[in-house]
Amino acid sequence: MWVDREKRELVLQGWEPTPEVQAECAAFEAPGHAVGVPDGEAVIRIPARMIHMIREACDVLERTHDR
Repeated sequence: MWVDREKRELVLQGWEPTPEVQAECAAFEAPGHAVGVPDGEAVIRIPARMIHMIREACDVLERTHDR
């Protein structure tokens, strides 16, 4: 995971989903969202061990925005 300061985006790198995971996500339901994953989007799973990295990256983006 890293921060693209110019575009003000978090960039996440992970594994490509297996066909089984893609099928699972096609039927995934979350309250307030349509079923499935729209074209051009992907579902990523982030392990809990990365929470501190995400917080740190968000802090970087916020500090960049404040300048």
